[in-house]
This record gives sequence, structure tokens and C-alpha cells, in this order.
Amino acid sequence: MNRVLVTGGAGTIGAAVVRRLLSDPRFEVRVSDQRTAPQWMREGCEIHQGDLRELDEARRATQGCTHVIHLAAIVGGIGNFHKLPHTLTEVNNALYNGVIRAALDHDVERFVYVSSSMVFERATEFPTTEEHILDTPIPQSAYGFSKLTGEVYVKAAHDEHGFPYTICRPFNAYGPGEMPEDEPGIAHMVPDVIKKCLALPEGAPLPIFGDGTQTRTLTHIDDIADGIVVSMASEAGLHEDFNISAGEEMTVAEIARVIWEECDRPAGEFALEHLPTYPVDVVRRWPSVEKAERLLDWKARIGVREGVRQTADWLRGVLPAAAG
Repeated sequence: MNRVLVTGGAGTIGAAVVRRLLSDPRFEVRVSDQRTAPQWMREGCEIHQGDLRELDEARRATQGCTHVIHLAAIVGGIGNFHKLPHTLTEVNNALYNGVIRAALDHDVERFVYVSSSMVFERATEFPTTEEHILDTPIPQSAYGFSKLTGEVYVKAAHDEHGFPYTICRPFNAYGPGEMPEDEPGIAHMVPDVIKKCLALPEGAPLPIFGDGTQTRTLTHIDDIADGIVVSMASEAGLHEDFNISAGEEMTVAEIARVIWEECDRPAGEFALEHLPTYPVDVVRRWPSVEKAERLLDWKARIGVREGVRQTADWLRGVLPAAAG
């Protein structure tokens, strides 16, 4: 039996990965997170609660596991990247030190590093292939740089120790489970904008950052979880990197309109208020998904409207203002 350690398993993507693993009888699951795991996770998984920056804790979490999916990190939306640049760099790098060292010590069969589309924040090729990482200028944001650093860590461990790795880069994750924050920009775009839509007075425009021409490729967390697990279990995924993404490029304004309509706001009243954006706001994000389809026989399946509707329905049930 394969036992999979999911670091950061109580987070939004982590929980989706855990659900996907639990649906497959080939896997037992251990979750490591400093947050309290939900009841369904405690019932179905082993739980390790501790700080993986400490090597002894990372070794305890990893002991007996054949596979590791490393998600633990400081993440969030565009505002978070600018608010906590040193903190996220310090924490994420310390996690690489602890978790990768522990995985080496326990000789795991496969280590899946969950990177980020932000490693491509200065990409010049569209759709952006995995190979373009070699020609992409280093990220300007501390977050993008910290995620790229993790890719360097696992490749260095492979070059020196034969470390068996797979790199997955999710693009614009969204779905039920991520709560918007009181301060816009700290969480990701979709929950932020849904919260605004549900609370806007009648006739008010919808605030977004920037002019709305920036593009994104929204990918549902269940698709991302499936892509991560498929890449982990596939021989073809060994020592490879994959864009784990849907394929539809949309402008932020187009995404805002979909969210508006799926929150049951009148289509004819849609209007945008353009707020000043941040120093790093990626202009275009559109990955190539050909490699994952070719090597893994994997592709995203949940459409944007279906996924946004599902997310809006979930948030209606958990946001006090929306419920009232």
C-alpha cells in the first residue's frame, strides 16, 4: 500500500488533493498541517500537526510514507504577495529545507512539489510551455521567486542524490473551500469577487484591480487535485514538470462578468469600477496544456461557469452577509 504525505493538507488545494487520494484504494493518506484538520479528514487520514520547518517534525511527518505531495506554503492573492514578501520567502524556503531533507532521509519513491504559475509571471511565450521556464526572466515578486526556488531545490536534490521528483504548476486555482478575506487582494480573485458581488448594493459597479484586460486561466481545485495525483502516480511524470491548468484564457473583465451572472446579478447592470493595481500584476497568464495531455493523458474537465456557480453557491452558505 502506498502512503502519501500531503503537507498543507488542510488548505484549499490540499483538502481537494486529500479527497482525490481517498477516492483511490491504492493510497493511504497522512496529512501534515499546523491548522486543525476538519472532521472528515481526521476520520479518513492519519494526522500530523507540527511545524515542518523543524527537521525532526518533518522527519516524523514523512516516516513510513512512500510519496510526498508538498503543498505547505504561505500563499494567497496578489495583495498577500506584496504585504508579506520577506515572511513568505523565509517560511517557504525553511519548508523546503525541512521537507526535502526528510524525504531524502526516508528515501521516498516520489516527491511532488506543487509550484505555481507565478514562476511564469514574466513569460514571453503564449501559450506558455513548460520548457519556457529556461528562458523566462526570474520573477519580480518574492512569491514567484520563492516558488521557483522550490523547483531549484528538488532538481538539485535529484542531481546530487537521485531524488525522484515531479513538479506541478497549478494555474489560477479556485473552488469551494477558500474564504475571502476582509481586505481585498489577500485571497484569490474568485472568492474576493464573489463576495463583492453578493454584497454590492443594487446599481453599484463591481470593483476589480486594474483595467480588466489582464488574462488568467481559471482552474478548478478538483481538476488541479486530479492532475497532481495523476502526475504522482504516473511513471511518465517522473523527473518532469507540468502545467496543471485548464486551457481557456479569459480577461479579468470577462471573468468578472461570469462571476456577476453566476451570482444572479442582472446581466444588463454589469459595470466595473477599476481600482489601482499592485506593482506586480501579471498581464497575461495562459499556459500550454499539451505536455500533460500527451504524457499523462490528463486534462481539466470543469468549465468556468460550472465551477464559478459551484463556488458561489458554497460561499452563499458560509458568508454571513450573503446568508442574511
